[in-house]
Amino acid sequence: MDEKFMREALKQAKKAAAIGETPVGAVIVHEGKIIARGYNKRETKKNALMHAEILAIDKACKKLGGWRLPRCDMYVTLEPCPMCAGAIINSRIDNIYFGAYDKKSGCAGSNINLFESGLFNYDVNVQGGVMECECAKVLTEFFKELRKKKKRS
Repeated sequence: MDEKFMREALKQAKKAAAIGETPVGAVIVHEGKIIARGYNKRETKKNALMHAEILAIDKACKKLGGWRLPRCDMYVTLEPCPMCAGAIINSRIDNIYFGAYDKKSGCAGSNINLFESGLFNYDVNVQGGVMECECAKVLTEFFKELRKKKKRS
């Protein structure tokens, strides 16, 4: 695990926040190099599928020329939801490193663990809490500002 990759995911999360999206960012690393980046665009694109992880997986598949992502790691600032956990498993990503835990919809242990070994036909190694404070802070600040804006209007 390399913190420099989580820092890149945080940069993606900040891009999301800058356009009013929930600040979640992801990067996919293949053989030590970032091959794909993504950040939330659900509100912007008016599409429930536009999560950071899904966008990064889509780009990585195009880059590597297939739906399997062998020898790839994902760094994401927030614990994956059920949709993203499924996409990560199905794309055969080797390792996922996430920052903040998501007590409401996290599926890497907070609510349920879809990454539990032997549950599906492919196991993904998971490490949570990577730069947890930094990742959580971006989310906390975003929602704090959002609440302030709502009070003013």
